[in-house]
Order: sequence, then C-alpha cells, then structure tokens
Amino acid sequence: MSNIKIKSVREQQLMRASGELLSRVFSMLDDFVKPGITTMEINNQVEAFIVRELKARPASKGQYDYPYALNTSVNEVVCHGMPRQGQVLRDGDILNVDITLEKSGYIADSSKMYMIGSVTPIARKLVQSCYEAMWAGIRTVKPGATLGDIGNAIQRYTERRGFSVVREYCGHGIGQEMHEEPQVLHYGRAGSGAILQEGMTFTIEPMINQANRKTKLKKDGWTVVTKDGKLSAQWEHTVLVTADGYEVLTLREEEKGR
Repeated sequence: MSNIKIKSVREQQLMRASGELLSRVFSMLDDFVKPGITTMEINNQVEAFIVRELKARPASKGQYDYPYALNTSVNEVVCHGMPRQGQVLRDGDILNVDITLEKSGYIADSSKMYMIGSVTPIARKLVQSCYEAMWAGIRTVKPGATLGDIGNAIQRYTERRGFSVVREYCGHGIGQEMHEEPQVLHYGRAGSGAILQEGMTFTIEPMINQANRKTKLKKDGWTVVTKDGKLSAQWEHTVLVTADGYEVLTLREEEKGR
C-alpha cells in the first residue's frame, strides 16, 4: 500500500477533466468507425482530435517507444494491437480501441469494443459479456473492499458465461504516470489483496477470450493474440474510489445512468 498514490481533491479534479476529454474522443469515433476504414485511419483521426480539438496529448505515443496514439486490437488480438495502413475493417470484425489522454499532467485510460457491421452471435455474446464483466468488477469498488473482490467478480461473471479471463495482463494505478501501483488483476479470490481507500485511481480492463485463456506475443514485440486463434474482447475504464463507492472518470455519454 505504501507505493499506491492517493489523489488529493485537486488531483481528482484534474483526472476527472482528463477522463471527460477522453470520453469525447470515443463519442467522435462512434460515427467514424465503420467497414472499409483502416486501423491507421482511426489512429490518425484520434491523434488529430486529441491534439487539435481537445488541446491535449495522446499519452501512449512515445511511451515505452510506442509509435502510435492508440492500440487497435481486431478479432483474435487480445491487446496492444498496432494500427496498420493495410488493415481494413470488414463486416463481422470486432475491434478494441484503447486510448490514453494526458491533460494538465494527468492521464486517463479507456477502451471500447466496436462490432463492425453484422457480427456472429458468439462474437456479440463475447463483446457484451466482457462489458458486463468489467461493470461487475467496477461495482465492487468502495473503501474497505479489496483488489481481490474486483478480480473475483470479473472472473465469476466471465466463467459463468463460458469464456476465460486472460491472466498475463491487468489493470493498473494511474495518475501522473500511465502505470502506477497497484496492479489490478481480473481474476482472484474475494477478500485478498490491497484494501481500497478513498482517493485511489486505477483502471479496470478485463481481457476475455472466447475459448482458451492462453496468449502469445507476436514478433513485433507488442501485439498479443489468443494462442488458439479464437476471438478476444476487452473494455476499460479509469475508476476513482470515492468516500462511499466509485466514480468512473472516463464514463461515456451513452453509459450515464448505469
């Protein structure tokens, strides 16, 4: 717990502002993402919007020498997919767009799934189940709960629907740095791990596979895919622990009222 940064009221407000800007990026993307565009076009559109319209910075670009403003993970890609000029979105694809944004020194991190055109029933079930699994984890957040409560809620929801939780990658603390303590696992035992305190900020970002949970890293050193070649989905929000529960700092317009 000594390495976990508790955010002051001022820091919370700055993170809230970054999160609100990031939600606007996804609102813009909702009308942009469609069959026939490339993942590099998505990258370029997002970078221009963040820099020119929002007067902010795409925090992923240059982080760990990563060259792009976001990750685009299509179909069997679990996470960290790199946008490519030749990668055209086609009817039936599922796509995760993972974006970080920094404003006034504080970072927000969120990702959203897009179903391109008409997708298969199993793809739709996977995407929707992953979304609800994320919310099952978010709803456990409050002072006195534990990190294990979050992971356990996600794991139980996911496995009841016949899917598997990726173990190698997890959520993380966030603030002035993109990756802070603690690590937020998306599986585990209720009651275990660090106790949540008011002022903690972290991401919850489950990666859910259609079948086997095992993954492999491609030769580019970034792209992670399912080992069996089947589909994977991911959703992500940045969350603040409040005095009596949680606040989703990257909440999108269509989610308000959940």
